[in-house]
Amino acid sequence: MEIISLTLSYTQTFFVALIFTFLTFFLALLAVRSLPGKPKSGSAASATSSSSGSGKACTCCTNHREEVVSGSDSGPVSAPHLNGGTDTDVTEKPTAAVAVLERHTGASMMEQLVPEIRTHALSYLDYPSLCRLSMTNSLMRRAANDDNAWKALYHKDFTLEQDSVTPVNGWKAYYAATRAIVNVNTEFFNFIRGRSLPEMSRLWLNADYVKCVHASGELFSGYNAVIQSWQLAFNWEQGVNFQIRDVRARVLTDMAWVTMKTYVEIDTGPFNVTNVYEFHNGRWYMVHHHGSVMDVEGEQQIVQG
Repeated sequence: MEIISLTLSYTQTFFVALIFTFLTFFLALLAVRSLPGKPKSGSAASATSSSSGSGKACTCCTNHREEVVSGSDSGPVSAPHLNGGTDTDVTEKPTAAVAVLERHTGASMMEQLVPEIRTHALSYLDYPSLCRLSMTNSLMRRAANDDNAWKALYHKDFTLEQDSVTPVNGWKAYYAATRAIVNVNTEFFNFIRGRSLPEMSRLWLNADYVKCVHASGELFSGYNAVIQSWQLAFNWEQGVNFQIRDVRARVLTDMAWVTMKTYVEIDTGPFNVTNVYEFHNGRWYMVHHHGSVMDVEGEQQIVQG
């Protein structure tokens, strides 16, 4: 009797589990059927109709659009819907612009801006900030390396005179080269302030064609003569304090020249200065320096005229 009762208990347990399984499956089926159905897309509908038809693609949607577009001037022509009925209010498919935005899903906001707005936004950044921005990620690198942004930064930091220039390696490389030559030119005047003859000797190219014309008008030609002239200038007891303004630089492949105005606190007045540099062995060397007294009265007449 104990064996029979044990068998019955196992049988009852199996039937109870089976009943619960069917109930669960039934409830899940009801839940799935109660969900709202998704409308078939245009591609799915056309695929269905082409498979059930004679092999030709369905052109009902196309014909419907053509009828609406080619209507009279008084308004669009009513056309029958696929499910019956007519209506003149036709909802168009997403335009090409919407499709482009969908393809750009996941792109940064910087890339979605039009080029003019992106260039204007990047123009507020300085040289170090723009370089740091390019090192954040690939999207920011692409935006920060935009040629128009570097052209705008060049005009802001240096000059507008070279707006028509088309740099061979782009405006970013041209900006870097211009900044490098401007820094070298600044070091030249720092050597004068510090009266550092060793630094001045390393700045000049050791060649026989280098030339130096000081503000006195005396010409020195050749490396040794030029360095001796600077030694005499540094031995002058009276210190010279000056300011540099209106710096303009032009950089070619292996040559650059910089023009500027120096205002010295002596009675001789301001000077026009031109420095010429050549690129050798990975660095810039000075090959020509020319300083002359500026005709202040002549420039004032030109400005007034």
